[in-house]
Amino acid sequence: MQAEVRIERYADQGRCVAHIDGRVVFVRFALPGELVRIELDEPHDRDDRFWTGEVIDVIEPSEDRVTPAWPLAGPLAMGGGVGGADLVHVSLAGQLRWKAITVSEQMSRLGHVEIAVPIERMPKDEDFGGLNWRTRIEMIADENGLPSMRRRGTHNRVAIDTMPLATHALLDVAQREHVWDGGFEPGSQIRLSVPEPRDVASDAEGNDNYAVLVDGELRAGSQLLTEQVTINGRTFTYRVDANGFWQVHRQAPIALGTYVIDQVNNQLQGLTAPVIWDLYSGSGLFTLPLATMTGERTRMLSVEGAPIAVKNAQRNLRAMNLNDVDARTGDVSRTLDRLPAHLAKPNVVVLDPPRAGARAKVCRQIAASGAAVVVYIACDPTSLARDTATLIAEGYRLSSIRAFDIYPMTHHVETVAVFTR
Repeated sequence: MQAEVRIERYADQGRCVAHIDGRVVFVRFALPGELVRIELDEPHDRDDRFWTGEVIDVIEPSEDRVTPAWPLAGPLAMGGGVGGADLVHVSLAGQLRWKAITVSEQMSRLGHVEIAVPIERMPKDEDFGGLNWRTRIEMIADENGLPSMRRRGTHNRVAIDTMPLATHALLDVAQREHVWDGGFEPGSQIRLSVPEPRDVASDAEGNDNYAVLVDGELRAGSQLLTEQVTINGRTFTYRVDANGFWQVHRQAPIALGTYVIDQVNNQLQGLTAPVIWDLYSGSGLFTLPLATMTGERTRMLSVEGAPIAVKNAQRNLRAMNLNDVDARTGDVSRTLDRLPAHLAKPNVVVLDPPRAGARAKVCRQIAASGAAVVVYIACDPTSLARDTATLIAEGYRLSSIRAFDIYPMTHHVETVAVFTR
Protein backbone atom coordinates (compact mmCIF):
# COMPACT_ATOMS: atom_id res chain seq x y z
CA MET A 1 0.00 0.00 0.00
CA GLN A 2 1.26 3.45 -0.92
CA ALA A 3 0.29 6.84 0.45
CA GLU A 4 1.22 10.50 0.13
CA VAL A 5 2.04 12.07 3.50
CA ARG A 6 3.43 15.25 5.00
CA ILE A 7 6.33 14.57 7.35
CA GLU A 8 5.89 16.29 10.72
CA ARG A 9 8.89 15.77 12.99
CA TYR A 10 11.86 13.63 13.91
CA ALA A 11 11.26 10.32 15.67
CA ASP A 12 13.54 7.57 16.96
CA GLN A 13 15.77 5.12 15.08
CA GLY A 14 16.39 7.50 12.17
CA ARG A 15 12.69 7.77 11.33
CA CYS A 16 10.22 10.63 11.10
CA VAL A 17 6.54 10.91 12.01
CA ALA A 18 3.58 11.27 9.64
CA HIS A 19 -0.12 10.42 9.98
CA ILE A 20 -2.57 8.48 7.84
CA ASP A 21 -6.22 8.85 8.89
CA GLY A 22 -5.12 9.69 12.41
CA ARG A 23 -2.74 6.73 12.73
CA VAL A 24 0.95 7.39 13.44
CA VAL A 25 3.33 6.25 10.71
CA PHE A 26 7.09 6.06 11.31
CA VAL A 27 8.81 6.78 8.01
CA ARG A 28 12.37 5.89 7.01
CA PHE A 29 14.47 8.22 4.80
CA ALA A 30 12.24 11.24 5.40
CA LEU A 31 12.79 14.75 6.77
CA PRO A 32 10.42 17.10 8.63
CA GLY A 33 8.33 19.31 6.36
CA GLU A 34 8.65 17.11 3.31
CA LEU A 35 5.78 15.89 1.16
CA VAL A 36 6.63 12.30 0.19
CA ARG A 37 5.10 9.15 -1.22
CA ILE A 38 5.72 6.13 1.00
CA GLU A 39 5.35 2.37 0.80
CA LEU A 40 3.88 0.90 3.99
CA ASP A 41 5.58 -2.16 5.43
CA GLU A 42 3.58 -5.37 5.31
CA PRO A 43 1.14 -6.19 6.70
CA HIS A 44 -0.30 -2.70 6.20
CA ASP A 45 -3.86 -3.63 7.22
CA ARG A 46 -3.00 -4.64 10.77
CA ASP A 47 -4.73 -2.96 13.68
CA ASP A 48 -1.57 -1.70 15.40
CA ARG A 49 -1.20 1.63 17.17
CA PHE A 50 1.26 2.69 14.49
CA TRP A 51 2.51 1.68 11.07
CA THR A 52 5.95 1.88 9.49
CA GLY A 53 6.98 2.72 5.97
CA GLU A 54 9.67 4.02 3.68
CA VAL A 55 10.00 6.87 1.21
CA ILE A 56 9.69 5.85 -2.45
CA ASP A 57 9.40 9.34 -3.93
CA VAL A 58 10.07 12.88 -2.70
CA ILE A 59 7.55 15.44 -3.93
CA GLU A 60 8.61 18.46 -1.86
CA PRO A 61 12.15 17.97 -0.48
CA SER A 62 13.66 19.52 2.64
CA GLU A 63 16.64 21.82 2.34
CA ASP A 64 18.54 19.20 4.34
CA ARG A 65 17.99 16.45 1.76
CA VAL A 66 20.99 15.34 -0.31
CA THR A 67 21.72 12.58 -2.80
CA PRO A 68 22.97 9.60 -0.76
CA ALA A 69 26.76 9.41 -0.75
CA TRP A 70 26.36 5.63 -0.39
CA PRO A 71 23.33 4.72 -2.57
CA LEU A 72 23.34 1.09 -1.46
CA ALA A 73 22.40 2.22 2.06
CA GLY A 74 19.57 4.47 0.83
CA PRO A 75 15.89 3.63 0.29
CA LEU A 76 14.93 0.26 -1.19
CA ALA A 77 12.99 1.94 -4.01
CA MET A 78 16.16 3.73 -5.06
CA GLY A 79 18.37 0.63 -5.15
CA GLY A 80 19.44 0.69 -1.50
CA GLY A 81 18.28 -1.08 1.62
CA VAL A 82 21.42 -2.64 3.12
CA GLY A 83 21.28 -0.56 6.30
CA GLY A 84 24.12 0.91 8.29
CA ALA A 85 23.53 4.51 7.24
CA ASP A 86 19.94 5.52 7.95
CA LEU A 87 20.70 9.26 7.65
CA VAL A 88 22.56 8.96 4.35
CA HIS A 89 19.88 11.15 2.73
CA VAL A 90 20.56 14.04 5.15
CA SER A 91 23.21 16.76 4.78
CA LEU A 92 25.99 16.72 7.38
CA ALA A 93 24.65 19.93 8.94
CA GLY A 94 21.17 18.42 8.93
CA GLN A 95 22.45 15.31 10.69
CA LEU A 96 23.84 17.45 13.51
CA ARG A 97 20.50 19.25 13.87
CA TRP A 98 18.61 15.95 13.86
CA LYS A 99 20.77 14.47 16.62
CA ALA A 100 20.86 17.59 18.82
CA ILE A 101 17.07 17.91 18.65
CA THR A 102 16.57 14.19 19.32
CA VAL A 103 18.71 14.29 22.47
CA SER A 104 17.00 17.47 23.70
CA GLU A 105 13.53 16.01 23.09
CA GLN A 106 14.33 12.78 24.94
CA MET A 107 15.81 14.71 27.86
CA SER A 108 12.60 16.73 28.02
CA ARG A 109 10.16 13.84 27.57
CA LEU A 110 11.81 11.22 29.79
CA GLY A 111 14.37 13.14 31.83
CA HIS A 112 12.06 16.09 32.59
CA VAL A 113 14.89 18.51 31.84
CA GLU A 114 14.57 21.33 29.31
CA ILE A 115 17.99 21.95 27.80
CA ALA A 116 19.56 22.71 24.44
CA VAL A 117 22.24 20.16 23.63
CA PRO A 118 25.38 21.32 21.79
CA ILE A 119 26.84 18.75 19.41
CA GLU A 120 30.42 18.36 18.24
CA ARG A 121 31.59 16.94 14.90
CA MET A 122 34.77 14.89 14.80
CA PRO A 123 37.91 16.21 13.06
CA LYS A 124 38.05 15.56 9.28
CA ASP A 125 34.51 14.17 9.12
CA GLU A 126 33.35 17.15 7.08
CA ASP A 127 36.37 16.84 4.78
CA PHE A 128 35.55 13.16 4.27
CA GLY A 129 31.87 13.87 3.62
CA GLY A 130 30.79 11.83 6.66
CA LEU A 131 32.51 8.71 5.32
CA ASN A 132 35.71 6.78 6.19
CA TRP A 133 35.33 6.76 9.97
CA ARG A 134 34.74 3.14 11.05
CA THR A 135 37.76 1.23 12.39
CA ARG A 136 35.66 -1.94 12.71
CA ILE A 137 33.21 -3.44 10.21
CA GLU A 138 31.18 -6.66 10.11
CA MET A 139 29.75 -8.47 7.09
CA ILE A 140 28.26 -11.84 6.21
CA ALA A 141 29.37 -14.14 3.38
CA ASP A 142 26.70 -14.61 0.72
CA GLU A 143 25.90 -17.88 -1.09
CA ASN A 144 28.92 -17.31 -3.35
CA GLY A 145 31.28 -16.72 -0.42
CA LEU A 146 31.54 -12.97 -1.06
CA PRO A 147 31.31 -10.30 1.66
CA SER A 148 27.76 -9.00 1.78
CA MET A 149 25.15 -7.15 3.77
CA ARG A 150 21.51 -8.15 4.23
CA ARG A 151 18.91 -6.14 2.38
CA ARG A 152 16.35 -4.84 4.85
CA GLY A 153 13.07 -6.73 5.03
CA THR A 154 14.42 -9.70 3.07
CA HIS A 155 16.76 -12.65 3.42
CA ASN A 156 18.69 -11.43 0.38
CA ARG A 157 22.39 -10.74 0.75
CA VAL A 158 23.92 -8.02 -1.39
CA ALA A 159 27.56 -8.57 -2.27
CA ILE A 160 29.77 -5.55 -1.63
CA ASP A 161 33.29 -4.73 -2.82
CA THR A 162 33.92 -1.75 -0.55
CA MET A 163 32.56 -0.14 2.61
CA PRO A 164 32.31 3.66 2.34
CA LEU A 165 32.06 4.15 6.11
CA ALA A 166 35.34 2.28 6.76
CA THR A 167 38.58 4.16 7.32
CA HIS A 168 41.20 4.35 4.60
CA ALA A 169 43.47 2.17 6.76
CA LEU A 170 40.79 -0.52 7.01
CA LEU A 171 40.07 -0.42 3.28
CA ASP A 172 43.80 -0.81 2.61
CA VAL A 173 43.86 -3.94 4.79
CA ALA A 174 40.76 -5.35 3.07
CA GLN A 175 42.41 -4.86 -0.31
CA ARG A 176 45.75 -6.30 0.80
CA GLU A 177 44.13 -9.37 2.37
CA HIS A 178 41.86 -9.92 -0.66
CA VAL A 179 38.72 -9.71 1.49
CA TRP A 180 36.60 -8.47 -1.41
CA ASP A 181 37.67 -11.47 -3.53
CA GLY A 182 35.58 -13.75 -1.33
CA GLY A 183 36.28 -17.43 -0.77
CA PHE A 184 34.46 -17.49 2.57
CA GLU A 185 32.09 -20.18 3.75
CA PRO A 186 28.53 -19.02 2.91
CA GLY A 187 26.87 -17.56 6.00
CA SER A 188 30.11 -16.96 7.88
CA GLN A 189 30.56 -13.73 9.83
CA ILE A 190 33.45 -11.55 8.63
CA ARG A 191 34.95 -8.88 10.88
CA LEU A 192 37.78 -6.44 10.20
CA SER A 193 39.36 -4.48 13.05
CA VAL A 194 42.01 -1.94 12.08
CA PRO A 195 43.24 0.62 14.64
CA GLU A 196 43.65 4.09 13.20
CA PRO A 197 47.35 4.80 12.64
CA ARG A 198 48.51 7.51 15.05
CA ASP A 199 52.13 7.78 13.92
CA VAL A 200 54.38 7.24 10.90
CA ALA A 201 55.83 4.01 12.25
CA SER A 202 52.44 2.31 12.35
CA ASP A 203 52.11 2.75 8.59
CA ALA A 204 55.33 0.86 7.94
CA GLU A 205 55.40 -2.10 5.57
CA GLY A 206 54.80 -5.38 7.37
CA ASN A 207 52.83 -3.88 10.26
CA ASP A 208 50.31 -6.45 11.51
CA ASN A 209 48.25 -4.19 13.79
CA TYR A 210 44.97 -5.33 12.26
CA ALA A 211 42.71 -8.36 12.31
CA VAL A 212 40.59 -10.22 9.78
CA LEU A 213 38.31 -12.62 11.67
CA VAL A 214 35.88 -15.20 10.31
CA ASP A 215 33.31 -16.58 12.74
CA GLY A 216 35.47 -15.19 15.53
CA GLU A 217 38.64 -16.97 14.40
CA LEU A 218 41.70 -14.99 13.32
CA ARG A 219 42.47 -15.33 9.59
CA ALA A 220 45.08 -12.57 9.23
CA GLY A 221 46.82 -10.02 11.43
CA SER A 222 46.87 -10.11 15.23
CA GLN A 223 44.35 -11.12 17.88
CA LEU A 224 45.67 -8.42 20.21
CA LEU A 225 45.64 -4.96 18.67
CA THR A 226 47.36 -1.77 19.78
CA GLU A 227 45.36 1.44 20.09
CA GLN A 228 46.99 4.78 20.90
CA VAL A 229 45.06 7.68 22.37
CA THR A 230 46.54 11.11 23.07
CA ILE A 231 44.74 13.14 25.76
CA ASN A 232 45.94 16.65 26.57
CA GLY A 233 49.40 15.88 25.25
CA ARG A 234 49.84 12.50 26.93
CA THR A 235 49.69 9.33 24.83
CA PHE A 236 48.19 6.15 26.25
CA THR A 237 48.74 2.74 24.70
CA TYR A 238 46.04 0.08 24.91
CA ARG A 239 46.12 -3.58 23.97
CA VAL A 240 42.61 -4.67 22.98
CA ASP A 241 41.12 -7.90 21.67
CA ALA A 242 40.27 -7.81 17.97
CA ASN A 243 36.85 -9.30 18.73
CA GLY A 244 36.14 -6.99 21.66
CA PHE A 245 34.51 -3.59 21.98
CA TRP A 246 36.37 -0.39 21.19
CA GLN A 247 34.97 2.99 20.18
CA VAL A 248 34.48 2.50 16.46
CA HIS A 249 35.04 6.04 15.17
CA ARG A 250 38.73 6.74 14.46
CA GLN A 251 38.66 9.96 16.56
CA ALA A 252 36.13 8.99 19.24
CA PRO A 253 38.59 7.69 21.87
CA ILE A 254 40.53 10.97 21.75
CA ALA A 255 37.49 13.25 21.76
CA LEU A 256 35.62 11.40 24.50
CA GLY A 257 38.70 10.72 26.63
CA THR A 258 39.77 14.36 26.54
CA TYR A 259 36.30 15.66 27.34
CA VAL A 260 35.73 13.23 30.22
CA ILE A 261 39.12 13.97 31.81
CA ASP A 262 38.53 17.72 31.53
CA GLN A 263 35.09 17.42 33.13
CA VAL A 264 36.38 15.27 35.99
CA ASN A 265 39.28 17.62 36.73
CA ASN A 266 36.99 20.64 36.64
CA GLN A 267 34.86 19.00 39.31
CA LEU A 268 37.71 17.67 41.48
CA GLN A 269 39.22 21.17 41.75
CA GLY A 270 42.69 19.97 42.67
CA LEU A 271 41.72 17.23 45.14
CA THR A 272 44.95 15.26 45.67
CA ALA A 273 43.63 11.83 46.70
CA PRO A 274 40.23 11.27 45.05
CA VAL A 275 38.39 7.97 44.81
CA ILE A 276 36.98 7.38 41.33
CA TRP A 277 34.70 4.64 40.01
CA ASP A 278 34.86 3.72 36.31
CA LEU A 279 31.80 1.57 35.61
CA TYR A 280 31.25 -0.45 32.42
CA SER A 281 34.93 0.26 31.88
CA GLY A 282 35.71 -1.98 28.88
CA SER A 283 39.42 -2.25 28.12
CA GLY A 284 40.19 0.86 30.18
CA LEU A 285 39.76 3.73 27.72
CA PHE A 286 38.87 6.09 30.58
CA THR A 287 40.54 4.12 33.38
CA LEU A 288 44.11 4.87 32.35
CA PRO A 289 43.80 8.65 32.03
CA LEU A 290 41.57 8.85 35.13
CA ALA A 291 44.22 7.02 37.15
CA THR A 292 47.10 9.19 35.94
CA MET A 293 45.72 12.64 35.09
CA THR A 294 43.49 13.48 38.07
CA GLY A 295 44.78 13.55 41.66
CA GLU A 296 48.32 12.85 42.83
CA ARG A 297 47.16 9.75 44.73
CA THR A 298 44.02 8.67 42.92
CA ARG A 299 42.44 5.37 43.95
CA MET A 300 40.15 3.68 41.47
CA LEU A 301 37.60 0.94 41.04
CA SER A 302 36.82 -0.25 37.52
CA VAL A 303 34.03 -2.71 36.77
CA GLU A 304 33.31 -4.49 33.47
CA GLY A 305 31.23 -7.54 32.66
CA ALA A 306 33.28 -8.89 29.73
CA PRO A 307 36.19 -11.02 31.02
CA ILE A 308 38.35 -10.49 27.91
CA ALA A 309 37.99 -6.71 28.20
CA VAL A 310 38.98 -6.82 31.88
CA LYS A 311 42.06 -8.93 31.06
CA ASN A 312 43.02 -6.31 28.50
CA ALA A 313 42.44 -3.52 31.03
CA GLN A 314 44.55 -5.30 33.66
CA ARG A 315 47.33 -5.78 31.09
CA ASN A 316 47.17 -2.10 30.17
CA LEU A 317 47.30 -1.09 33.84
CA ARG A 318 50.31 -3.32 34.53
CA ALA A 319 52.14 -1.86 31.55
CA MET A 320 51.87 1.55 33.22
CA ASN A 321 52.65 0.22 36.73
CA LEU A 322 49.29 1.43 38.00
CA ASN A 323 48.71 -0.43 41.26
CA ASP A 324 45.94 1.73 42.75
CA VAL A 325 43.24 0.52 40.36
CA ASP A 326 41.05 -2.39 41.46
CA ALA A 327 39.88 -3.77 38.09
CA ARG A 328 37.00 -6.19 38.60
CA THR A 329 35.03 -8.50 36.34
CA GLY A 330 31.32 -8.84 36.99
CA ASP A 331 27.86 -7.39 36.98
CA VAL A 332 28.08 -3.74 37.98
CA SER A 333 25.19 -3.76 40.45
CA ARG A 334 26.31 -6.92 42.25
CA THR A 335 29.91 -5.67 42.38
CA LEU A 336 28.85 -2.39 43.96
CA ASP A 337 27.08 -4.32 46.72
CA ARG A 338 30.43 -5.69 47.96
CA LEU A 339 33.19 -3.12 48.02
CA PRO A 340 36.16 -2.62 50.36
CA ALA A 341 35.85 0.40 52.64
CA HIS A 342 38.64 2.38 50.97
CA LEU A 343 36.72 2.36 47.63
CA ALA A 344 33.15 2.55 48.91
CA LYS A 345 32.83 6.36 48.94
CA PRO A 346 33.82 7.79 45.55
CA ASN A 347 34.23 11.47 44.82
CA VAL A 348 33.45 10.93 41.14
CA VAL A 349 31.68 8.17 39.24
CA VAL A 350 32.30 7.76 35.51
CA LEU A 351 30.03 5.32 33.70
CA ASP A 352 29.75 4.26 30.07
CA PRO A 353 26.91 1.70 30.05
CA PRO A 354 25.64 -0.28 27.06
CA ARG A 355 22.70 0.91 24.96
CA ALA A 356 20.15 -0.13 27.59
CA GLY A 357 21.68 2.32 30.07
CA ALA A 358 22.67 1.87 33.71
CA ARG A 359 19.02 1.49 34.84
CA ALA A 360 17.46 2.64 38.07
CA LYS A 361 19.15 0.22 40.49
CA VAL A 362 22.70 1.20 39.52
CA CYS A 363 21.77 4.90 39.52
CA ARG A 364 20.45 4.53 43.06
CA GLN A 365 23.59 2.67 44.14
CA ILE A 366 25.69 5.53 42.76
CA ALA A 367 23.57 8.04 44.68
CA ALA A 368 23.83 5.96 47.86
CA SER A 369 27.63 6.03 47.58
CA GLY A 370 27.56 9.76 48.19
CA ALA A 371 29.44 10.61 44.97
CA ALA A 372 29.44 14.35 44.42
CA VAL A 373 29.88 14.08 40.65
CA VAL A 374 28.59 11.64 38.04
CA VAL A 375 29.94 11.70 34.47
CA TYR A 376 27.64 9.62 32.28
CA ILE A 377 28.68 8.63 28.75
CA ALA A 378 25.67 7.42 26.76
CA CYS A 379 25.26 5.87 23.32
CA ASP A 380 21.45 6.02 23.51
CA PRO A 381 19.65 9.27 24.41
CA THR A 382 16.50 7.45 25.51
CA SER A 383 18.37 5.42 28.14
CA LEU A 384 20.30 8.52 29.24
CA ALA A 385 17.07 10.45 29.68
CA ARG A 386 15.47 7.69 31.78
CA ASP A 387 18.55 7.47 34.00
CA THR A 388 18.64 11.27 34.23
CA ALA A 389 15.17 11.22 35.79
CA THR A 390 16.38 8.68 38.36
CA LEU A 391 19.52 10.62 39.25
CA ILE A 392 17.55 13.86 39.64
CA ALA A 393 15.08 12.07 41.92
CA GLU A 394 18.08 10.91 43.97
CA GLY A 395 19.31 14.46 44.55
CA TYR A 396 21.49 15.30 41.53
CA ARG A 397 21.12 18.05 38.99
CA LEU A 398 22.22 18.09 35.38
CA SER A 399 25.26 20.36 35.37
CA SER A 400 26.25 20.10 31.70
CA ILE A 401 25.60 18.03 28.58
CA ARG A 402 27.30 17.69 25.20
CA ALA A 403 26.70 15.39 22.25
CA PHE A 404 29.39 13.97 19.97
CA ASP A 405 28.64 12.94 16.40
CA ILE A 406 30.82 9.84 16.33
CA TYR A 407 28.42 7.92 14.07
CA PRO A 408 28.03 10.04 10.89
CA MET A 409 25.36 8.95 8.40
CA THR A 410 23.47 7.15 11.18
CA HIS A 411 20.93 8.25 13.79
CA HIS A 412 23.25 7.16 16.60
CA VAL A 413 24.88 9.80 18.80
CA GLU A 414 27.14 9.76 21.87
CA THR A 415 26.27 12.08 24.75
CA VAL A 416 28.22 13.02 27.88
CA ALA A 417 26.19 14.37 30.79
CA VAL A 418 27.67 15.67 34.05
CA PHE A 419 25.56 15.51 37.21
CA THR A 420 26.40 17.17 40.51
CA ARG A 421 24.83 17.08 43.96
